[in-house]
Amino acid sequence: MKGIIFDFNGTLFWDSQLHYDAWREYSALLRETPFTNEEMRDRMFGHTNSDIIEYLIGKKPSQEIVDKYGKEKEAVYRKRCLSEPETFKLAPGAVELLDYLKEKNIPRTIATMSEWDNVEFYIKEFQLEKWFDIDKIVFSDGTIPGKPAPDIFLIAAGKIGLKPEECIVIEDAIAGINSAKSAGIGKIIAIASLEPIEFYQNMTGIDRIIKHFNEFDKSLLAMPSEILQS
Repeated sequence: MKGIIFDFNGTLFWDSQLHYDAWREYSALLRETPFTNEEMRDRMFGHTNSDIIEYLIGKKPSQEIVDKYGKEKEAVYRKRCLSEPETFKLAPGAVELLDYLKEKNIPRTIATMSEWDNVEFYIKEFQLEKWFDIDKIVFSDGTIPGKPAPDIFLIAAGKIGLKPEECIVIEDAIAGINSAKSAGIGKIIAIASLEPIEFYQNMTGIDRIIKHFNEFDKSLLAMPSEILQS
């Protein structure tokens, strides 16, 4: 593989519980019933705010409703992030892996269904410009279909100048894994940041399962010098 595409939420940043809490609060507001765990897995992770709100209210929401509830929910989420400094950090082993990728000049980017307000927050708080070309980060800008549609990974591969089959994707969510499969990604690695490893074992299309980034097999990636010689 010549490059790597990271999902962000639940992958590079283990914030799943924060999103759980924020969306439970807003699902109770919108329909008087909090999200169940199963709904979280199937309807929340990897989906756009518009998709989630449409599911909750049972009809396509106006853009005004999406903007209102989405911004309120994300503001609560960011406040929760900053209030828990002991957990507000990149995932175990992520910094070491990102340093390695930068040192070896391996193409890399992020493909997230987070909207720009959150992405900008992550860039600032985690200093992502140390490892990523900010212009190549793909995020939900209102034009990209949510996962499991393949679009986000197809765009991300193009941003780093590679074909989808030349890329590794690291994902934690069912929707994201299915998105990578639909995009024809070369290798898909599931990271068990919230779910147990057993949760992923019977899923098709997953090449490896890791518990943290220290378990990532660097030999899966071709060095740029090896690519030039091939």
